[in-house]
Amino acid sequence: MRLVPAARVVKLPDEIPFDVAAALLFKGLTAFYLVHKVHAAKPGDRILLHAAAGGVGRIAATWLKHLGATTIGIVGSQEKAALASAAGCDHVIVNDDGSFAADVRAIAPEGVDVVYDSVGRTTFAASLDTLRPRGLMVSFGTASGPIPQNDGGIFGAKGSLFFTRCSIAHYMASRAQIEEGAAALFGLLSSGVLGAGDVGRYPLAEAAQAHADLEARRTTGSLLLIP
Repeated sequence: MRLVPAARVVKLPDEIPFDVAAALLFKGLTAFYLVHKVHAAKPGDRILLHAAAGGVGRIAATWLKHLGATTIGIVGSQEKAALASAAGCDHVIVNDDGSFAADVRAIAPEGVDVVYDSVGRTTFAASLDTLRPRGLMVSFGTASGPIPQNDGGIFGAKGSLFFTRCSIAHYMASRAQIEEGAAALFGLLSSGVLGAGDVGRYPLAEAAQAHADLEARRTTGSLLLIP
């Protein structure tokens, strides 16, 4: 049995069930460092959020709404558009082929301040085209594959853009950082700003079925395997 290091253990408030914390903690810490540390979101910010109906996306959308930013969410279906809107996205674009830049510019003609992109290869080029001059491109995942190789000149040509490829390992590297993020997340949960969301539960003996349901996209929200 592998034990969790003490530096990675956080104390749960009494009002937050263990299963909710298990389902949301990693995603919530990811959303926290994105909207507070990589870029400190504030009122007036225009944000483009990819995979806005996903686990991290929905938490981030709610957090950005709470912070006063205007968020444009990108999703792959009308069903997911409803989830993104409910989470807090001010505008939602349904697109799955990377041709969303014109739609974003129709909403934010001067460009967005920040792009949060967990998709990677298929969205990278168009994401850059949505940014205002000196805007920030935040790459934190590569669900569609690695981003294209470039010499850096593209960021200058498209408006002296900033780019970061970030990882939770470097933003939640100490106990103090984890406790700060967890406290912020639990505060949103306790106050009702952030809901627990959909948590699917499967007996551990049905792990294969859980994987099959994930692959078939029959699930929403987080899944827990219960011993």
